[in-house]
Amino acid sequence: MKIGLLGGAFNPPHIGHLMIARQVLDFTDADEVWFLPNYGQIPPKPVIEVSHRLAMTKLLEFEKTQVSTLEIDHKLDGDTIHLLPHLPNGHEFRFIIGSDQLPTFHLWGKWEELLRHMPFLVFPRYGFPNEPLYPHMTLITSDFLIGSNISSTKIRERVKAGLSIDEFVPPDVSQYIATHGLYR
Repeated sequence: MKIGLLGGAFNPPHIGHLMIARQVLDFTDADEVWFLPNYGQIPPKPVIEVSHRLAMTKLLEFEKTQVSTLEIDHKLDGDTIHLLPHLPNGHEFRFIIGSDQLPTFHLWGKWEELLRHMPFLVFPRYGFPNEPLYPHMTLITSDFLIGSNISSTKIRERVKAGLSIDEFVPPDVSQYIATHGLYR
């Protein structure tokens, strides 16, 4: 099976993540997309507890998607190269990134080795160039592609400001954030 890995903090998960997953399934050869919440991040950033991020990410699942806890289970540091030995055998994996990651991709740990071991799918993001594209990177394109500029940062800022996030996150995620008093 060909699996797209959509990694990130999911702090919080939002409809942009859903849009990317749906379109990876529609416009690439991926059979499934796995949401991959990270345990650690490089460079470290303040995030809410992993248990909350995981619970909210599970609320994103739809047909041909699932949440993978590989990074959490192995307490990985967020350096994607460290994920490779933990991927299950018998599948072809592709890592999904937004074009906003391209200008700094060369700063990822062992990025050249990473590209030799796993192809990358690049999703266009508004306001970011679709370059540089390195070997083993494929830009997702289609006349029907719908881009997104929704960001977890902006959603957290809206919550803190007391503004509605209902149109930017699935209803269950909005309810989870309110119930647990997150991002206030």
